[in-house]
Order: sequence, then structure tokens, then C-alpha cells
Amino acid sequence: MKRALMTATVPSMIGQFNMNNIKLLQELGYKVDIATNFNDYTVWNQERINKFENELKELNIQTFNISFSRNPKDIKNLMNSYKQMKQLFDNQEYTLIHTHTPISSLITRLAYKRSNIYEACKMIYTAHGFHFFKGNNPIKNLIFRNIEKIGAKYTDVLITINKEDYEAAKRFKLKKNGKVEYVPGVGIDLNKINSIKGDKRSLCKRLGIPLNTTLVLSVGELNSNKNHKIIIEALSKLPQDIHYLICGLGPNKNYYKELANKLIGTNRLHLLGYREDIINIMKSCDIFAFPSLREGLGLAAIEAMASGLPIVTSNRGGILDYSKNGVTGYSCDPNDMLAFKNAIESLYRDSKLRQKMSRTNKNLAMNYDISIIKSRMEEIYKSI
Repeated sequence: MKRALMTATVPSMIGQFNMNNIKLLQELGYKVDIATNFNDYTVWNQERINKFENELKELNIQTFNISFSRNPKDIKNLMNSYKQMKQLFDNQEYTLIHTHTPISSLITRLAYKRSNIYEACKMIYTAHGFHFFKGNNPIKNLIFRNIEKIGAKYTDVLITINKEDYEAAKRFKLKKNGKVEYVPGVGIDLNKINSIKGDKRSLCKRLGIPLNTTLVLSVGELNSNKNHKIIIEALSKLPQDIHYLICGLGPNKNYYKELANKLIGTNRLHLLGYREDIINIMKSCDIFAFPSLREGLGLAAIEAMASGLPIVTSNRGGILDYSKNGVTGYSCDPNDMLAFKNAIESLYRDSKLRQKMSRTNKNLAMNYDISIIKSRMEEIYKSI
């Protein structure tokens, strides 16, 4: 039986974005293993990771706990995880490796280059948004650009999920006969999304707020890159009946609480934590905010579009592939608080505009249906 390995720094990258790829590989006759850091609780808590490990066991997937870190400066950890991957490759025979996230992918490819399977095994790397981009810290850009250039040399297929990264990746030197592919994300399950109903009345009751409250929603890790603070700041300039909901966990939780208490009062910010009913919540809200400083594509925003929400986004990276100013919602500079304030206020005051954008977004989201992405991934897997 053919054997494939999928790697990522944290379990959520596999659980949230790659289960369909794993099932596709199994359909194509591969036995699939997973290597990730099951002890990293920065995105998922321990309970969710334990549940994920049980889900993998039910799918007959073997797992390997590798001490990958998201910090490129953690040299000790980088060396340790490299040794772990090298040992894995010395003890296992793979015909295909599909790796994700920049740090773990570099380590995976360096260990792969120095392993006995290098010639016989094919390497696929999906870049879920390059970490070098216009407006970023120049030193960080230099570090991550070089990480990507080095890793590309040991890559057979480099998959990019947005058009900007696709053009950048074409300048990298890959393995002999290597190729760069564009696949617009991991796809959304439109049939599932369309089957779920929203219930704003129930949501407002749980939050203890009036039914006529305008609900602005964000979904994403509570970290600086997701830039939720700009929406909290914008709310300080907006009517009191606009509330902000965030689904996600992360290190900035207490900071956002303190900021909200200072600017808008804690009763207008609702941190909902990790949720498994995201689509239901989306369909119970009025506006989706996606102010990230950097995004490879932004699955949550596309799900929000499919759920019929107008989107207020930053104008960075892969977001620009689908966020069209004045059409899908509004596209703003991620550092321009007044732009976000004005965008939210325009949608707040014009229900007909929200309805028009809702119809537009539902139609545009069809381009990201999971069936389209599965077809592209099947082509790639079969081609190597």
C-alpha cells in the first residue's frame, strides 16, 4: 500500500483545513500518517486536541508527536524537531509527503532531503499565505522569504492558495521538474452551510442583549495578526446598539477585555471562545469583520459570504481575491480605524444594501465549493 505523511506545526491546521485531503488520499489508496505538535495549545485546547486524536484513530491514521514550534527564533526546538523528523524518515517509508505551515514545512523538507526516501518520495508543500508581504517588518520579510526559498529547492509541488503568492512562488527554484500550482483554499461545504439555519433571537437571548442589536462577528485566533482591536476601537465611535462577537481562542483574550472595558464597556464585546457551531452563529449575525494584517485566503470570511453576510475586511493578501470594495462589503486598510468605523456604519444604516451584498456573496462563494477544490487536489495527487 502507498503511504503518505501529512505534517503541520499545530493540530488545528490539519483538523480544520486538511481532513478532506486526508480522506481523498485514502480514497486514492494511501495509508495516511500525521506528524504535528499535539502538545501545542495555542489554537486548540487540550480537550479539543484529545478529541481530534480520537477522530484520527477512528480513521486508522497513525500519529507522531513532533515538537514543532511557531517561533523561528527557537533554535533548540528547531534542532530537536529536525532530529525527530529525521528519525521518522529513517524508520518509515513514504511515497508522498504533504506539508503545511512555514516552520514545520522547512524542517520537514530539510530532514527529507537528508533521508533515504528523498529520491523515491514526492514532496508537496501548501503555502497557506506567505509570511513575507508588503507592509510587513523588513527583517521578518527577509527571514520568511529565505525560509520559503530554501524549502522550495526540495519541493516537487508548491501549492499557493491566493494569486499574489502564486506569482511570488513562480520565482522560486523547485526540485527538477517541480511545479507551482494555484488552488483557492481548502474549500467550503456549501451543502452543509445551506442546511444550517440561524437563530438571532436565541443568540441574543443567550448574550442577554435586545433582539434589535446589530451583531458584528469575527472568527479567528485572538492574536495580533487577526487585528480584532481595530474593530473594538471602531465600536467606540459607533452607536451603542452595535455589539462585537469573536469566536476563537488565543493570547490576546485579556488584552481585548481590557481594551473593551476602556473604550466601549465589556457588555458590547462578547468573546465566545472555541465554537463548533460557527455557521449557525454566522447566520444569526448581521455583518462579518475580517481585519487581518495578513491572510493566505481566509476560510472564515468565505464561509461568512456563503452564509449571506456582507464582509468588512482588510485589503491585504489573499483577502483581495474575493473581497471587493462596495460589492461584497468594504475593503479597508488594516490600520485605518475610521475606515472600518465608516464601513460598519454604512451597513448598519442600510438594510437594503446588506441584503444586496448578501445575495452577491452567496453567489461568489460558490467558486470555493469543496467539490471544486477536491477535483483540483485529486489532479495534483495523481500527477506526481
